[in-house]
Amino acid sequence: MKSTFYKKDKQLVFEMEEEIDEYSVQNIKRRMDNEIQRYMPKEVIFDFSNVSFMDSAGIGLVIGRYKLIDMIGGELRVANVSSQIQKIFEMSGLLRLIPIECKNKKEVQYD
Repeated sequence: MKSTFYKKDKQLVFEMEEEIDEYSVQNIKRRMDNEIQRYMPKEVIFDFSNVSFMDSAGIGLVIGRYKLIDMIGGELRVANVSSQIQKIFEMSGLLRLIPIECKNKKEVQYD
């Protein structure tokens, strides 16, 4: 996972690069929480363009980070979700909390 902080707009982007499952979530969660607490961003974007698989542990990861970001007054956005992962978001009800920004990486605008 790669993260980039854009100081001007207080935007933190996480480019997910692996499968998000029970085995990888703990490491991802730790790294994300450290970066969020370090930068205290106003906006966080999870870029799923390189994620081929996500299970229920990924739902927990997203909900947990949503709560953390909400506590510090920030906003979470999700971008570049494959159709398979979008179905998981729809079935879990995550789309009521976190809308999907776009499906095509070229459409995402990082500030």
